[in-house]
Amino acid sequence: MSSLASSVASSSQWISRASLLTTPSKFPKFQSCSPPPPPPSCCYSCSRLVCRAGSNSQSVGSDPKFVLHEALESSGIDTSHAREAREGFCAQIRKLSDIERETSITINRCVDLGKTALYIAAEDDSLVSHSSVPLPVDAFIERLDDLSVGYCSQYNSSYRSSPEKFLESLERYLYGMKGFRRTHSKNQAEPRALYLHSVLTHRSGSIAMLSLIYSEVLKMLRLWGLVNFDVEIFFPHDLHSLPRGYDKQKSRDSDQAHIITSQMLLVEILRNLKNAFWPFQHDHTRSLFLWAAHAANCIDESNIGEESGFQIASAKAAQHRLERGVWTSVRFGDMRRALSTCERLILLDTNKKELRDYSILLYHCGFFEQSLQYLKLYQDAKDSSPIKQSPDSLSSLEDDAVEKLMIRLNLILMEEGWSRPPYIRNYLGNNSEPW
Repeated sequence: MSSLASSVASSSQWISRASLLTTPSKFPKFQSCSPPPPPPSCCYSCSRLVCRAGSNSQSVGSDPKFVLHEALESSGIDTSHAREAREGFCAQIRKLSDIERETSITINRCVDLGKTALYIAAEDDSLVSHSSVPLPVDAFIERLDDLSVGYCSQYNSSYRSSPEKFLESLERYLYGMKGFRRTHSKNQAEPRALYLHSVLTHRSGSIAMLSLIYSEVLKMLRLWGLVNFDVEIFFPHDLHSLPRGYDKQKSRDSDQAHIITSQMLLVEILRNLKNAFWPFQHDHTRSLFLWAAHAANCIDESNIGEESGFQIASAKAAQHRLERGVWTSVRFGDMRRALSTCERLILLDTNKKELRDYSILLYHCGFFEQSLQYLKLYQDAKDSSPIKQSPDSLSSLEDDAVEKLMIRLNLILMEEGWSRPPYIRNYLGNNSEPW
């Protein structure tokens, strides 16, 4: 190892990623920001719905509570590790001010995106494995930091080269020597491609995970003073390209659409998980909500149009699984991870439709009262929104399904002695293989 690499490696023992939040930068736009004071409690000290983490945090409506962890506990499943991971996730997103949400991942200073992604993985790992040992978040953070140290030992001569040569050498290191590759589009729903710790282990991941790893390596190299130019990451929107760095001073207008912010990255990570674990077969012709509404018979069949035999069979299979209490399947998702992802998306508060999607999952689980609460929250948020979307066939179908679900839930709750269906305990206790 060269003297420079040795110096970086030894200094990294006390110059950690935590310094990213406090160390001033030579670039004004990289200056650290003071995170807003945390609210009195977050997430699972009260399991409540929190919108706009940070300075805008507040309770909403009648303070509805998230369901998943408490329901699992009532079935005899220990969720202490899952709750701890959720707390870690909340502690990070509390730092997301409005400005930080729109900050590029390459210059993000307030939120540790790598640690946030690992808290997501740690919660889901606990939910599906029921392990007595939590996912070692700190160990994977060290593995992520080791990538930066490893680059220093291999490409020390590139520090004195042009920005283009520097970035070329970094990409040869990540995509060549280390072998990070993008998961093939047909296997995008493969769970291990969607969790940071698995991508660090298997070197194969989604475009969001590869972009996160690229940005975290750049942040550490900048912390050590090895990046002296304004660098941005090109986030591709096709199915095959890899994230690439470029000198922002030489960028083009067309590059702006490929810049991903901290909020966009977290939403992309969570929506990938939501798509992968949604417990109803779906495609891109309809929203996830509509597929769940179809399985709940909340869609007028005459409005659907002609369906293939496969789609009809998939809907019937979904209903059959629900009746038997089978909620985890190779091709039909995992209700527990779908619920946990919906709860985290609600905490991020980026789209009111997440309230609606969470509501219909709760309906399928038999949590009718909570389902109605979240559906009302969705309706209130939609009605109060100053931005009115022009109606189209898809949104009209969704609105109709929401209305039917609202009517059904009100009727259910009006009945005396209503109770949850018997398969709830079965699905909560159903253990499955982790990813």
